[in-house]
Amino acid sequence: MKNSIGDDFQQLTRYFRDQLPGGYLDMANRPYPFKEYPKAKKIRLEAPKEPQKALSLAQTLAARSSIRRFSPKALDKETFSFLVWATAGIRGLAQGHAFRTAPSAGALYPVETYLAISRVEGIEPGIYHYNVKEHSLEQLAAGDFGRAVAKAALDQRMCLSSAVTFIFSAIFFRSKWKYRQRAYRYIYLDAGHMGQNLALAATSMGLGTCAIGAIYDDEANAILDLDGKEESVIYMTVCGHPAGSGDDRDD
Repeated sequence: MKNSIGDDFQQLTRYFRDQLPGGYLDMANRPYPFKEYPKAKKIRLEAPKEPQKALSLAQTLAARSSIRRFSPKALDKETFSFLVWATAGIRGLAQGHAFRTAPSAGALYPVETYLAISRVEGIEPGIYHYNVKEHSLEQLAAGDFGRAVAKAALDQRMCLSSAVTFIFSAIFFRSKWKYRQRAYRYIYLDAGHMGQNLALAATSMGLGTCAIGAIYDDEANAILDLDGKEESVIYMTVCGHPAGSGDDRDD
């Protein structure tokens, strides 16, 4: 059977003992690990606080499942703030690095977090970027983007009923600066770590999530005005209150 692009990638990015890539790191061009939109309207988020009635880790792991139908209930700002921080926030400072809640190869943090918000108390519906350094939102566009996001996610209708859809992009050079072509392996792993943080944080608070890897790349990038080359959408996760017996709708 002839190799495909995926097969070739897996083989061509292998490491071999005594044959690791040589060279040096160009420290003068080390990529900055934070993206900001300085002209955007900013919304400060509440300081992240652990929920008082959160499930234990064991209970959370046992309860986690993919939820595809959501109620019309909005997320409160405190809950939303904790979710965003748990997914992509800073947990501590050490040795000149701002370490985050999810691991990243080389602490390079190539994955950016955007949010398509439909129902969060006190926040206007629209598209936002998470400013990690400030724990704030940067508004990129106002309005209801549920249908556009659903279309970009291979027409998956759960994006229409979720309170918020987390949209993860990758700035590829942040990781390629050190790891060259093998960086792509690490970037997708980084995104998975963040998605799992989100799933567990949400489940611990009685919320539901569903990860989405199937996207029409160009349509997803267009929502965020990304070029698809230097930075591109790679992953999404819907989140909200699970639908009850009277709420099982997805439109």
